[in-house]
Amino acid sequence: MWWYSAALLVGLGLAAPWWLVRMATSGRYRAGLGGRLGRIPAGLKAAVAGRKVVWVHAVSVGEVLAATRLVGELEAALGAEWVVVVSTTTATGQALAGERLGAGRVFYYPLDLGWAVKAYVWALQPRMLVLMESELWPRMLVECERAGVPVAVVNARVSDRSFGRGMKLRWAWRRILRRVSLFVAQSEEDGRRLVAMGAAAGAVRVGGNLKYDVRAAKESRVAEWIRALAAGRPVVVAGSTVSGKNEQGLSEDEMVVQAWEGALRQELGAMLVLAPRHPERFGEVAAMAGEFGMVRASEMTSCSAEGAKDGGLEAGVEVVLLDTIGDLAAVYGVGNVAFVGGSLVARGGHSPLEPAQFGVPVVMGSSYENFREVVGRMVAVDGIRIVEARAELERVLVELVRDKAKAKAMGERGRVVCEAQTGATGRTVAALVELVGARR
Repeated sequence: MWWYSAALLVGLGLAAPWWLVRMATSGRYRAGLGGRLGRIPAGLKAAVAGRKVVWVHAVSVGEVLAATRLVGELEAALGAEWVVVVSTTTATGQALAGERLGAGRVFYYPLDLGWAVKAYVWALQPRMLVLMESELWPRMLVECERAGVPVAVVNARVSDRSFGRGMKLRWAWRRILRRVSLFVAQSEEDGRRLVAMGAAAGAVRVGGNLKYDVRAAKESRVAEWIRALAAGRPVVVAGSTVSGKNEQGLSEDEMVVQAWEGALRQELGAMLVLAPRHPERFGEVAAMAGEFGMVRASEMTSCSAEGAKDGGLEAGVEVVLLDTIGDLAAVYGVGNVAFVGGSLVARGGHSPLEPAQFGVPVVMGSSYENFREVVGRMVAVDGIRIVEARAELERVLVELVRDKAKAKAMGERGRVVCEAQTGATGRTVAALVELVGARR
């Protein structure tokens, strides 16, 4: 591993000025820096004291949502002497995991440097490391192998881009993938790709997509507040929008606003909810949408939904900036139609399952490679609409807001697809219990 560690240190050194500027200006990478460098939080030490440990790593919000139910069912299956601890990479994932699972057992994933990784492996002495989706770091895999800790990758997927790159460097990927004891793949195609890239065929199972099992919280103050502000008006929710530009130099938020400010706003009176994928973009999006009657969700939740409505606030609100963490899934349920971002620009798309679970009709752009199987199932039953550009997005949104019967039928078809694919959590838990069984 000397060459890998050397290359990583050189890369970190070259990037240090950029990292320092980012930490000074946004604080994005400052949070948890000590933990990332191998300092074990005192609360984590207390949480694992005297108990058998399973370590689950979930990078950000999407993975945390998928992991929440998995953690609960895995702990129930293993018994009271076990504890599942959860690491994340991003601050938003950290905040959500702490809220859902309890802050004491949530921590930042260490940088893939020998001393940092060893510190956590030695302190936690995990009986198993569970990685969500595709988060494979060579040093972590090597140190777990040396310590006799089996590694499982659950909800595993291989995107088109990753597969193309992986096949070109199959000799290197084979050495990495063979250090994983178990892959629980989202689909047969993901499993096939893992084996083609070098994973042992006997280590690969197909369990389904954990995100089919994700359910929004039954109660959300933010969602209730937005419903009250809408006051019967149609609501268009644009979730997980990203900053990437199209050929005209427009971000997804700009394209969505342009699609909304015509007939949706002027003729149908629709209210728009914008939910940028990354928190550091909240200010940028607020400035862009500020020419309309806009309000931030974080600023308004201090008052009750009914209080906002009684005060006549809803009359002046045209755009809501959803700048809170963990509320998007529930807010989708308030919508008459949902646009799922990362798809009008070449980002591979985000999950359409969150709005689909409520029977809300879903619209996406043509870049949905990250959720090809999910989208394919929905397309097959006309449970989702795929658009190519901003003009088509506007036309489809107007159509679905105007034609309530068509929108309801389409949303129901998407919901049925979502319901039919549940059960991945149970299958994954069974596979993990089997893997860790030898060390119980």
